Amino acid sequence: MLLREGLAGLLHRFGFEVVATAGDAVALRKAVAEHAPDLVLTDIRMPPDYTDEGLRAAVELRRADPGLAVVALSQYVELSYASDLLDSGDGRGVGYLLKDRVVDVEEFVATLRQVADGGTVVDPQVVRQLLRRQRDPLSRLSAREREVLGLIAEGHSNTAIARLLVVSEATVGKHVGSILAKLDLPPDDDTSRRVLAVLAYLRSGSGR
Repeated sequence: MLLREGLAGLLHRFGFEVVATAGDAVALRKAVAEHAPDLVLTDIRMPPDYTDEGLRAAVELRRADPGLAVVALSQYVELSYASDLLDSGDGRGVGYLLKDRVVDVEEFVATLRQVADGGTVVDPQVVRQLLRRQRDPLSRLSAREREVLGLIAEGHSNTAIARLLVVSEATVGKHVGSILAKLDLPPDDDTSRRVLAVLAYLRSGSGR
């Protein structure tokens, strides 16, 4: 709340018209639908979970309106949706900034105006991590999916993995499906795709 109100006051001082503020992703979507703003400035983390709700909302808003300018503020690089946000709307009118690297108010305001005018501004640290992710396909996987893939590489069946992780076999099946989809493996028979997934795991060095 303090950050939100502080930013609203800052933007007012620099001549922006702040038509609405929002405390969570649901309120953000409603505010955009009601006011049709030229620019959305959102935090990555929002209630109720304080993970990536703001970033996911930003991606959805851009999908619905690719011309909507969006600047996302984050304490860290959230790769799961960062590339989706930057790819939306042909990459125009979008920004991704790390909070602790925003050190000059006038430069920050200039960045907002640049994005509102259709420009793209991305923190260099975000760019580096996205490039690293492109080189390592396993970086798309969650920690649990990596764990499941490691057990597949050890030769365990879904039933055995379910027993080891103390989850249902259906849950393991969902993880496996997600792994195969994220690794962009061809829709061949499941056995072949599992082998290809294991090869990707070994090539990444995770099996050492």
